[in-house]
Amino acid sequence: MTIIGTENLTSEQLQHELSKGGKFVVYQYAVSLLVVSFRRSSGIYFVTADRPFTGPRLGYSLLSIIAGWWGVPWGPIFTIQSLWTNLSGGRDVTAQVVGKPAVHA
Repeated sequence: MTIIGTENLTSEQLQHELSKGGKFVVYQYAVSLLVVSFRRSSGIYFVTADRPFTGPRLGYSLLSIIAGWWGVPWGPIFTIQSLWTNLSGGRDVTAQVVGKPAVHA
């Protein structure tokens, strides 16, 4: 499993970033073709606590804005759901990647 953003990190550095609040996230995007609409998830990204806003977060949101609205009836629904997820920081999948239960604040 390839995780984007961990390429130059050692295991110790990764554990340190996780202890500071880093997390593994996926972003969503919507694409519509008039009568067919899709909502998909990106690959897994590692986001550090000190840099929570990432380019992919904006990119997948922009893709949804441009290509997601056009399907009837699910296009607007999937687009709004994708934007909500992305603008909220993405879907946290740290527990699945690390294998520990998620801690909710």
